[in-house]
Amino acid sequence: MVQLYSGSSVDFIAGTATNAITERLAENFVRHFRYKASPGEVRSWQNSLSRFARVLELADLRDQGVIVEYQLPLTSRRLDVMVTGTDRSGNHAAVIVELKQWDAVAPAQQIDCVETYVGGGVRVVAHPSRQAGNYQRYLMDTHTTFSDGDVGLKACGYLHNLALADADALFDDAFADLVAQFPPFVAEQSEGLAAFLDGQVGRGGGGEVLDAVVSGRYRPHPRLMTHVADMIDAEPRFVLLDEQFVAASDIITKVRTRQLSDRRTVVLVRGGPGTGKSLIAVKVLAELARQGYTAVHATGSKAFTETLRSAVGRRAASQFTYFNNFMTADDMGLDLLVADEAHRIRATSNSRWTRKTERSDRSQVDELISAAKVSVFFIDDHQVVRPGEQGSTDLIRDAAVALGADVVEHVLEAQFRCGGSDSFIQWVDNTLEVDRTTQVLWRADDPFAVEVMDSPADLEAVIRAANATGDTARLVAGYCWPWSDPNPDGTLVPDVVIGEWAMPWNARPDTRKLAPGIPQSHFWATEPGGLNQVGCVYTAQGFEFDHVGVIWGRDLVWRARQGWVVQPEFNKDSQARIGVKKDPDRFARLVAHTYRVLLTRGMKSCSIYFEDPETENFVRSRIER
Repeated sequence: MVQLYSGSSVDFIAGTATNAITERLAENFVRHFRYKASPGEVRSWQNSLSRFARVLELADLRDQGVIVEYQLPLTSRRLDVMVTGTDRSGNHAAVIVELKQWDAVAPAQQIDCVETYVGGGVRVVAHPSRQAGNYQRYLMDTHTTFSDGDVGLKACGYLHNLALADADALFDDAFADLVAQFPPFVAEQSEGLAAFLDGQVGRGGGGEVLDAVVSGRYRPHPRLMTHVADMIDAEPRFVLLDEQFVAASDIITKVRTRQLSDRRTVVLVRGGPGTGKSLIAVKVLAELARQGYTAVHATGSKAFTETLRSAVGRRAASQFTYFNNFMTADDMGLDLLVADEAHRIRATSNSRWTRKTERSDRSQVDELISAAKVSVFFIDDHQVVRPGEQGSTDLIRDAAVALGADVVEHVLEAQFRCGGSDSFIQWVDNTLEVDRTTQVLWRADDPFAVEVMDSPADLEAVIRAANATGDTARLVAGYCWPWSDPNPDGTLVPDVVIGEWAMPWNARPDTRKLAPGIPQSHFWATEPGGLNQVGCVYTAQGFEFDHVGVIWGRDLVWRARQGWVVQPEFNKDSQARIGVKKDPDRFARLVAHTYRVLLTRGMKSCSIYFEDPETENFVRSRIER
């Protein structure tokens, strides 16, 4: 497990005085993450660690261990500092300390959150006690040193720049229980923090405890896996039918039979929209978790992952993570890795900030396969919508063979969306020329309703009317309009403008401060306020609604004697437009895949408004009158 620094409290105190600790952190950051830490992060190390070292001196902690920037296993999160030692009863113990440079804090409407100035603006962030408490719970559930009870674990916060007079929001009555359990200490409370640390780890022996923490392994505790299974099984929607059940049973059998083998197994589960790929993924995770196996679910979609985390609850959320969190995973350390929406796999797990000369050559698919004895990839090759997404059945097969893994495949065909018929999917594929199918003309008497609307206002009216009956309904659109930052008051700019009609996109992914009633981007598809924004492919992919309304822009149009024509000048997705001149055919496929995803979100109906009249006429010609 990654930590950028570990050593004795004496060495830590001496190192902060000479700035040696910061230099070592910066060097190790490059070594582990293959790119340089930002100047702001380096400054925060210099400022916060020197202040924390003074607290250690104040408490006279001379025989403790100190770990700095410890990466929580299978996540991209790093806790700031952990101090190890022995408590007053002689028990091995450790304390997580989250360091904050905040100098002001204000109340926030969100549960267990506050507002402060970070990242160049005022944002809603987790209360430091909640953040520290979540880290404690995560390690107690997943780290063998803490989950087995060998080392006790506490957590607190230290806001060394925040004056007590400016900290009222931090100690509001709403946070009384949270503060009591995970106390935050502000500038004038350094002595209080020193006393807290002395009580938890003050009897020394920190070196032995530090070694136990560093040598510990990621393995979710059985009580956590049982909790995950209970949360998933409590959802009545999670019931498997026919080929879904067969695929799930085969995966469970493969995990059981691979326990004593040193050979990997890769399972490919292929299926189009609405065939139940994600349903199988969570049911398999639940069943194997209940049986005590180490199982983790991963995707490349923040919206999808955060919604799953919300559905299963805060504690079970630790088993739902992202594709890029397996760079440092132990080889075959998991019994099962479920890679959902595997078409979103990227070439590597390097971030966009990674310098070219510091990038890792290891492919992301190799990292995923290597992390588990059995890895399962749920995939639809026709849902790739960005150039960086490289997941495909061929890519996964080739990687599995190269790593010496056995490959098993399942194909899902039964349709549980679009009125329970795969005819609509085939019609969409044929109309978009994504695939050749027999479904050329959409039948007017089909139970799944397809309707072309005359205006965006009519389209909105249909969606709102459907929602008013108790059904789920959303408006979505091709990425043909700009996407603005929110207004200073947290309201959204109505960017999607067609004539006199206008509506905002869903909130941007990194937006923290939003006006009441506006959901964060990853909850647009599930919270009621999402009805008042237009969703894009990145927030709609992976979700389904009873009714979907699609605004079809001018980036993909139909022209007589030419067929489908892409018009990049109307597309506002800078990521999708990368390399369009070099490979226009790939851009055309990505745009077609985007509309395929948007059109196939509905369970009961799909209504469409076209900006381009000729495209509208062509699609109308494919629908029976």
